[in-house]
Amino acid sequence: MPFNIAKPNQEQIVLLITIVLLVVFGFTLSGFATVSNLLNLLRSISILGVLGLGMGLIVISRGIDLSQVATLAGCWAIALIEMQRGVPVGAAVLLALAIALLIGVTNGVMVAFVEAPPLFVTLAAGFVIYGLAFWLAPAWVVYAPRDAPGLMFAGAGRLLGVPVPILVFAVSAIAMHLFLSRTSIGRFIYAQGDNPEAARLTGIPLRPLIVLEYALVAFLAWLAGLVWVGTTGSMQMAITQGTMIFDVVLVVVIGGISLIGGRGSVFSVVVGCILIGTLLNAFTIMDVNSEVQNIIKGVVLLAAIVLDNFLHPRDEETARQGD
Repeated sequence: MPFNIAKPNQEQIVLLITIVLLVVFGFTLSGFATVSNLLNLLRSISILGVLGLGMGLIVISRGIDLSQVATLAGCWAIALIEMQRGVPVGAAVLLALAIALLIGVTNGVMVAFVEAPPLFVTLAAGFVIYGLAFWLAPAWVVYAPRDAPGLMFAGAGRLLGVPVPILVFAVSAIAMHLFLSRTSIGRFIYAQGDNPEAARLTGIPLRPLIVLEYALVAFLAWLAGLVWVGTTGSMQMAITQGTMIFDVVLVVVIGGISLIGGRGSVFSVVVGCILIGTLLNAFTIMDVNSEVQNIIKGVVLLAAIVLDNFLHPRDEETARQGD
């Protein structure tokens, strides 16, 4: 990838910073540069990466989905409870998928047809999902059945020595890249994010497209939940009350997907995930407490927003989009 000396893009800057950190930590932290630790680093960002692909898609389209983590936790908590009640594993997995898609379609309909702001729609949806899921599956932690090795494979399995979560993230990233770059729907999504009114005037069916986008976000939340269940053997409803959704937004924004839409790629999500994963892995080795980590992540997010504004000034975007 050639570098633009005059004004490098955000992906290139983040990639360069990540490479520098990997080299520095490799020389200064004992055990950081080992194969097992690097595999653990990649494995630790796999779930975040899958979620980031969905968030990246919706942010490119000039939307946002703050109910993503609640969707992940809610659909799988209900599915695991149904497994404990005797429902076959395959049927429960499909139930989780159906619940996730129902949530995604509902969000999309509210945004596209009711024309409610996506920030408030998905924020409210997150509270509703959490409440309904906890009502139907009244437990903070719901455990997966012990006699379902197939359910665990996506999170605990290995293929040719590589942890399956890494492969799930890699395959999802490739599929999303091909979808956004090689299909007409992918081009429509970029056009929608760049200038929704112009996209509408050119004949792009924006309302069905928005519903599809939120359904895809929900599908990726379901897939991330499958990896989560396989990794931990359970689903913890407490994650809906934590900072995970902000971590997802962080990797998307820091990688170079602008919150004003129409710009960014799957590579943005990948480099953002690797940077955050590198920092968190180093913090773990250095035994940095979680409060300090949250402060650093907040500072990094603010720095990413400032960098995005510097590289792409608002008046330039406004003039280009005709707003």
